Amino acid sequence: MPAVFWEKRCTVRRKSIYSGIIPVVAQQLHRENIERVVKEALSVSGVSVHELAAIATTVKPGLALSLEVGLQYSLNLVNRYQKPFIPIHHMEAHALTVRLTHHVEFPFLVLLLSGGHCILAVAQGVSDFLLLGQSIDIAPGDMLDKVARRLSLRKHPECHSMAGGKAIEHLAQTGNRQQHTFRLPMQQYRNCDFSFSGLQNLVNKAIIQKEKEEGIQEGEILSCVKDIAAAVQHAVAVHIIQRTYRAMLFCIKNSILSSKNATLVVSGGVASNQYIRKGLQTLADANDFAFLCPPPRLCTDNGVMIAWNGIERLRAGLGVLHSTDGIRYEPKAPLGIDISKRVEEDSIKVPKLKKKIRWLAF
Repeated sequence: MPAVFWEKRCTVRRKSIYSGIIPVVAQQLHRENIERVVKEALSVSGVSVHELAAIATTVKPGLALSLEVGLQYSLNLVNRYQKPFIPIHHMEAHALTVRLTHHVEFPFLVLLLSGGHCILAVAQGVSDFLLLGQSIDIAPGDMLDKVARRLSLRKHPECHSMAGGKAIEHLAQTGNRQQHTFRLPMQQYRNCDFSFSGLQNLVNKAIIQKEKEEGIQEGEILSCVKDIAAAVQHAVAVHIIQRTYRAMLFCIKNSILSSKNATLVVSGGVASNQYIRKGLQTLADANDFAFLCPPPRLCTDNGVMIAWNGIERLRAGLGVLHSTDGIRYEPKAPLGIDISKRVEEDSIKVPKLKKKIRWLAF
């Protein structure tokens, strides 16, 4: 029986507070570390390459320079040891990670929230997905990081060592979100797409106005920084919850999910935000959906989810290649079959959230 024996984490991101990843630096760090990481993983697991049933590797989507390093190294192993190769879709792996830690039958609704993605889909099988909606611009994690940078949270005494999104969440705990109200995105569109760039612009304008009122320069800490953090986090949470609510209603209405045993799975780095998670949990409870999240260490990008997706595919006999001719990495790749137009055509009106989730009301 195939299994994930051991997890080896290797951070390949040069430290740069809230500034994101520099692709060429990430590529170099991948090259410098990949051989050591693989050898250490095999050594600690007590497994040789000869004993592997197959080799699974992310080929899409992602940073082209990093994907190239991983794919090149994997194909060398595959050809040297004559092993089957299983190309992995990064977002499919995120979506199915929960099946490693919980007993979850297909189909289920999955919400992927991260610094690079915001996707609502239905997982119908190991390689069978229906795309309901996605961000039309930036992802929530990216937006929260940018707001944290604009607020100069690395200079805040409580947040100097925190990542941007984590700093926002921390300060929001003691802030008053009702001091600021940000207009929610895409209220006129009855679909399951997301947008965060407009919200970010509104927040930036509010920050500039407060800096003028307090007579401070950009780069200094506002006295109301905790209130802004709370209001931003709340707006992001409500936007995500509203779109997810519509996805639930669409899936039940169209019998894509059964109303008797429907499940909402949430994964990705932003899923570790407890405020957003609490809102989604309450939404799921109010609509009789089971609510599941992988443990935090498996919500962010990790090697275990890729290995697990390889195991699922190997067991199902899906996408297991015995020839690597023509294998290429794809920096951009859609998830599943796009039915977002069907969602929009249904034009489902989402009931007021405050009727079910009172703490979400503005």
